[in-house]
Amino acid sequence: MIRCIKEYKEVNDKLYGVLKTKPVEKFQDKQGQIQLDIVKMYMEWMGANHVLRNQTHYIFCLEIPEPEWEEIKENTN
Repeated sequence: MIRCIKEYKEVNDKLYGVLKTKPVEKFQDKQGQIQLDIVKMYMEWMGANHVLRNQTHYIFCLEIPEPEWEEIKENTN
C-alpha cells in the first residue's frame, strides 16, 4: 500500500505524519462501545504505526523518528 502523509502533528515533543482520520463512531458497535481490535486492524491495514485520538476522530499516523545527530569537528591541519 502506498502511504501518503496528509499533514504533520506534534504531540508531546514527537512528530507524526497523518495518514488518515476517521470518525470514532466508525469503530463503535451497536451499543456504542469502541472496538479496539478493529482500530488496531485498521491501523495495520493503513500501514500506520501509531494512533492518536481527539474527541471525535481517530488519527492514524506514522511516527517520525528523531534524527541522530553527529557533531562535525573542523580539521585544524
